[in-house]
Amino acid sequence: MSAPTPSDQTVARPGRSAFARHGWVQALATVLAGLIVMVVTAALGLLAAGAAGLPGNAFVSVVAATVVTAVGGTVKLSGDAGALADTKAGLTVIPLSVSLAGVLTIAAGFLRPLRHRAVAGARELAGWSARIAVVWLVALVGLTFTARHTFTISLGNGMIGDIGELFGVAPKVGFTTDVPLTLLFGLLWLVGVFVLALLVSRGAPLPARVVRFQESVRPAAYAMVVLLLAYVVLGIVIGLVVAVSRGHTAETFAVILLGMPNLVWLALTIGLGATWNGRVDGPFGLPMPHLLDEVLRTPDVATLDLRSLAHYDGRVWWLVAVDAVLILAAAFVMAVRSPARIRAWQHALHMAVALTLTVLMICLVARVFAHFGLSLLGIGDIDGGLSGVLFLKPRLWTALGWAVLWGLVTGFLGALLARPVHRRGEVA
Repeated sequence: MSAPTPSDQTVARPGRSAFARHGWVQALATVLAGLIVMVVTAALGLLAAGAAGLPGNAFVSVVAATVVTAVGGTVKLSGDAGALADTKAGLTVIPLSVSLAGVLTIAAGFLRPLRHRAVAGARELAGWSARIAVVWLVALVGLTFTARHTFTISLGNGMIGDIGELFGVAPKVGFTTDVPLTLLFGLLWLVGVFVLALLVSRGAPLPARVVRFQESVRPAAYAMVVLLLAYVVLGIVIGLVVAVSRGHTAETFAVILLGMPNLVWLALTIGLGATWNGRVDGPFGLPMPHLLDEVLRTPDVATLDLRSLAHYDGRVWWLVAVDAVLILAAAFVMAVRSPARIRAWQHALHMAVALTLTVLMICLVARVFAHFGLSLLGIGDIDGGLSGVLFLKPRLWTALGWAVLWGLVTGFLGALLARPVHRRGEVA
């Protein structure tokens, strides 16, 4: 009998080999790599946005708060203006550029020790995920206690300032983190990263019980990730061209490093026919072109769709053409990666479900809400940049309906285009 080879030994002792490949050291490296990428992305974006000049050495706290919101954490705004004044503030926004950087890094670290294998046990995957999750929660606790600060607001030199000085009013507004909610949503975010990584990667192993679902799920998930990343890359290219040709370099890099997916994925839904409602009032601004800010800065709630944007700039109709090309390309990729026995109408259904879920995700993560107001002596909000409101939310069912229609059409056409391409499982 011949001596066992190294590969024979690996098969004979899968538990010890698996533990050696993805233990606590690998989990720590994965989490640290993800956090470093997210912190650097957030810091560079905030520097480009001018946050380095924040008073009270608040830059580190703001960077930590940006990372916390990027993973779904909750940052609460608070005010303390004394006995005669009251501040009300709220903020809901996810910097998706920071989120995307973390997703790609942590997903790569999660998949690296699992590659080149066909099947993995559920216990092994659960153990590897749990190690990363424990380290991740510890890191989130540190971030939540770093992401808190308080700013003092100047009332100016006019009558309001004199009243404030007379009554000893020193308005303050700050932010802190809700630790339990941050840990909960941060853990759900990490689980979503794990699930998405296993769904998208063709080389990632799955438990034996769910392998039969990969032929219908993995091609669609991969196509949607390619679609979203294609929009981000296209947005970055356009942003860089605009920065070189028209200036505003710092603002452009701030948008790229903080909110490029917020902008381009919003454009994706609008090109499909979706409608968003929003308003910008006061000193706030959205990380998007001046056109959208002009549409939203109205006395009443504004409607954001192709027609309202075309009233200001007719070139927005190109969004429909871009959607048609990129979504059809995604449908083609999905069909090419699917077995040949899957029929065109099945591709259409798979594409409709995948695109609808993708649009639902965009509608949930791209919405924005921010409000700040200062009431002195019960009179109401003070003008002069001390009050404002900003929000952007979708008409959900309209967006999902258009996504179903686009998915059915492009899925069927993509299957027809993929017929001449040799695929797995092809039969005469």
